[in-house]
This record gives sequence, C-alpha cells and structure tokens, in this order.
Amino acid sequence: MVIKLNFGALKQTQWHEYVVRFLLGGLVTAITGWLAEKFGPVFGGLFLAFPAIFPASATLLEKHERERKLKAGITFTVRGRLAAALDARGAVIGSMGAMVFAFVLVKLLGKVNVWLSLVLATAAWLAISAGLWYVRKHHPWARPSDC
Repeated sequence: MVIKLNFGALKQTQWHEYVVRFLLGGLVTAITGWLAEKFGPVFGGLFLAFPAIFPASATLLEKHERERKLKAGITFTVRGRLAAALDARGAVIGSMGAMVFAFVLVKLLGKVNVWLSLVLATAAWLAISAGLWYVRKHHPWARPSDC
C-alpha cells in the first residue's frame, strides 16, 4: 500500500455525511467536557483519547465501499466491513501512539520547557505509530489472515 492523497475521494462524500461526522464529533467532545466538569479533569481526560469522528467514519467507509461494489455488479458486500475493520486497526495503532504521547508528556511537563515536552511527546507518538504501522505492514505474523 502506498500512502497518497486522493482529492477525488472528496467528491464521493456527500454534504450530509460531513454533517454526521461533525455532529458525532461535537457530541463526543461535549460529553467529554461534561464528564470533566462533573467528575474532574483526570476522569474527563480519559475520554479525550476517544477518536471522536471514528464511529461515523467507519460506518461511512463501509457504506461507500459497499455502494462501490454494488455499482460494479458485485453483490459480495463483506468488503465494506473488511475496509472498516482495517480502518479500525489503524485507529488502534494511532491510539497506542497517543498513549505514548500522553505518557511522555506527563513525565516531561514541569521538568523541561512546555514546547520541548510537546515536541518530544509528538516525536514519540510518531515513532510508535509509524513503527507499529511498519510491523503491521511488513511482518505476516502481525496481520490477521483475512486481509
């Protein structure tokens, strides 16, 4: 798989699908803020790592893939679910990187400059996320058999 930008994909998404993503993302953010206000910032912070638009993105990805296959005359629609599952695996990898980001930030804040803490935590996130992606991509034992 080659990572590339596909601006043509923007035309595949209808305006109301962007609204769904926006509303779900806003709802998750609002609930997180409410939880932080009610139970404290540490508890609320647990929910900041939740990928706010992932649920909407996964369902829209599955829908687009299914529609594309049906348009081509292929009635085998499992491909949409597999595409959403693959997207979920990527979200897990990114979340693991986010956990490392948070860990590094907690350990460095107060000990070094805030900006240096953010730069180092971001570098740790990038290293972990890219490293896990590389392992997932290049080592067959790290991939499920259905992909």
